[in-house]
Amino acid sequence: MEPKTEKMALFIDGANLYATAKSLGFDIDYKRLLSEFQSRGYLLRAFYYTAVIEDQEYSSMEIAGSIDHMVLFSGDGDFRSLVEAVQRRGVRVTVVSTISTQPPMVAAELRRQADVFLDIVELQPKIGRDPAERAAREAREPRDRHMPQFLQRPTAPQPAGAGAPLDDDDDCED
Repeated sequence: MEPKTEKMALFIDGANLYATAKSLGFDIDYKRLLSEFQSRGYLLRAFYYTAVIEDQEYSSMEIAGSIDHMVLFSGDGDFRSLVEAVQRRGVRVTVVSTISTQPPMVAAELRRQADVFLDIVELQPKIGRDPAERAAREAREPRDRHMPQFLQRPTAPQPAGAGAPLDDDDDCED
C-alpha cells in the first residue's frame, strides 16, 4: 500500500514516551508529533495512554480492522504479543522508542517483533519542542499561574499570626 494513503493510528504509552524523551534530554511537542505523522499517511486516530482508570467498554484495539499501519510509541516488552496479534490481522507495525540510551528504552523482543523500528532520536528535530520556546513561555507564564491555588506557594508575606504554632493554653484536649 502506498505510504501516503495508508490509514494509520498512533498508540502512545505516555509514561514510557515521557521517560524516553527525558532520558534523551528533550520535550515532545505533541502538535508537531501529530503533524509529522499526518504527513506520512492518513492519520485516523491517535491514542494517548496514561495511568487513569478507564471505565469505557470500547477497546482502542478494535481499530485494528480499520487501519493499515499502527505506530506504537513505547519500548515496553509487554506489548510484544499485542504487536504480534495486530500483525496477524495484516497491520504493519512501527515501534518508536530508542536504543540510544544506556540501557536502551526499548525491549529487544518488541524491537524485533516490529515491522519497523524507528529511533525517536531521528524524530527529535521534527517533534521536539524548542528549549528556547519553553524558557520563553515559562518566563511569560510561571507554572504557578496554572496551578490550583491550594498548591501554590505564598508569594506575599503571611499576616502576623498566620501559621503560628498553638499556645500551650490552645490545645484541643478537654
